[in-house]
Amino acid sequence: MAPHSSFSDLADTARKPELRRAALAARDALGAEDRQAASAAIAHALLGLPELTHARLVGAFWPIRSEVDPRPAAEGLIARGQAVALPQVTKEGLVFREWRAGDALVSGSFGLSEPDPSLPPVDPDALIVPLAAFDRTGQRIGYGRGYYDGAIERLSRSHPVFTVGIGFAVQEVAHVPAEPHDRPLDCVITEAGLIRFDRTA
Repeated sequence: MAPHSSFSDLADTARKPELRRAALAARDALGAEDRQAASAAIAHALLGLPELTHARLVGAFWPIRSEVDPRPAAEGLIARGQAVALPQVTKEGLVFREWRAGDALVSGSFGLSEPDPSLPPVDPDALIVPLAAFDRTGQRIGYGRGYYDGAIERLSRSHPVFTVGIGFAVQEVAHVPAEPHDRPLDCVITEAGLIRFDRTA
């Protein structure tokens, strides 16, 4: 699906908030049934992604507001014997802790549902990443606090980390202005399919 035409001229980093607002408004405008059907298609594609199939431990997230729902994918990973972790927001950044289907979650910052903070921290080797907007180079706009960029940077110091962003097709924009701290994704999955990005170029 082509990016929304109203996004095409928002090219500088100072206008990232405007890009974020426009993409989130487009996401919010989707009907509940459309979001549910799209989330199911995205979860199915996640479970078929080779890099996730071979991952030892996959970092996922609990959805808020009108986000894509990755919970069926997380449950599918666990059902086939893989480990899943969820993030907790801390002063030092995101800390991942293992989650098993049925585990109770606690209320965290920003309305997030987070794993039990008494569980030991773990380091995923693949991450399912939420996003507000993305472009065809793998750049993403998050929610403005840089938590995932920081987590990707930290985890990558010790081992390669595969990153797959998930969002709805309406969240695609023509251009995400990249900043030095931004960490581009390896691929994005929407209900329209898989988009891979060449990290060797």
